[in-house]
Amino acid sequence: MAEIVIPYKPREQQLQIHDAIESNRFVVVVAHRRFGKTVNAINAAIKAAIDCKLERPRIGYIAPTYSQAKRVAWDYLTHYTRPLNAVANIAELRVDFWDRRIQLYGSDNPDSLRGQYFDLVVLDEIADQNPKIWNEIIRPALADRKGKAIFIGTPKGQNHFKELRDRAETEIGWQLLEFKASQTNIVDADELEAAKREMGEDKYNQEFECSFHAAIEGSYYGKIMNDLESENRFCTIARSDLLKTYVSWDLGMGDSTSIWVAQVLGKEIRLMDYFENHGQGLDWYVRELTNRGWKQAEMLLPHDVQVRELGTGKSRLEVLQEAGLSCTVVPRLSIDDGIQAVRSMLPNCWFNLPNTKDGLECIRNYRREFDEKRNVFYDKPLHDWASHGSDSLRYLAVGMNDTVSWSKPLKVNTGWVV
Repeated sequence: MAEIVIPYKPREQQLQIHDAIESNRFVVVVAHRRFGKTVNAINAAIKAAIDCKLERPRIGYIAPTYSQAKRVAWDYLTHYTRPLNAVANIAELRVDFWDRRIQLYGSDNPDSLRGQYFDLVVLDEIADQNPKIWNEIIRPALADRKGKAIFIGTPKGQNHFKELRDRAETEIGWQLLEFKASQTNIVDADELEAAKREMGEDKYNQEFECSFHAAIEGSYYGKIMNDLESENRFCTIARSDLLKTYVSWDLGMGDSTSIWVAQVLGKEIRLMDYFENHGQGLDWYVRELTNRGWKQAEMLLPHDVQVRELGTGKSRLEVLQEAGLSCTVVPRLSIDDGIQAVRSMLPNCWFNLPNTKDGLECIRNYRREFDEKRNVFYDKPLHDWASHGSDSLRYLAVGMNDTVSWSKPLKVNTGWVV
């Protein structure tokens, strides 16, 4: 058989990643910008497909969005598999060769990942992905064939990527590799100095020195959340059924429905619980609130809860009232005003761990939409996995606030009062 040469010459640091994958099941790579993460990831996927001894190997590469996977990784995948006579299917972003398959996915469409098995999964720019992708979808998909996973990215605040990084530092079967620009010499020193002057020290340290301490760029609440964490506001909080309790809803139709639970003591707002789900009817959420002991709380609901559904002729508000919930419709405000209400509320907040961990991830990652072509942020939120929990928190901030100039919430049902 003729020798096959793939036109990939890894740097010393990239070789370290390949070696780590050989000897560990899970590898976390924290790398600076312009390191060559995606090229390295695609070639790691190709090598894993070639080396796999199991029948019909399946390798997945997952970017934060499907369009990003296509834009960033597709050309690399077809280029480096061309010597293998791979058959490319651009409609499904996959290549097939030797009864092996490598396919690109976006974590914005988690349903495309369900029901599959993988021998290796690369999660690129993991800091931008929904943390549930790993625990709920990818990890089970690796189980029967004992597949491997690589987590690659540049820090974006102290979110789930930071947790993976810390886990890889100590846990058996995991390995952590960190590559700072000041150590790799991949980017010229003059260029790094110029970048630092233009970007500012915090942003530079995040992008090039792999610092997790800077707030996520474009984040609405990142700095406030970092301040709260430094004040030990994320902790275990004892529940008290004597306190006034609110439950705020972000009701999704095709999207997730997200729920926050807050208890109020004086000026303290204690975020006690958070959960979300998708594809479930209202009865599921009512049962969940009942099981968690929050059914008697005051429900804060968005204005569109009053819209009647054509099939039943009832609004979701009426359905919730018939289930015995005490409901209040939150005033309809602009998103900007709602975000400002959250900013005003957060300094008075404490978060109960671990019950609110998933909600905290949403708040940290809620950010403005970014225009990559013009390199500017739009003045509107990015609609992604983090927006549902953040919208629910916005309804909480608006619904609880009776001291500002907008009208008080519309009371629609008399319920439990402390």
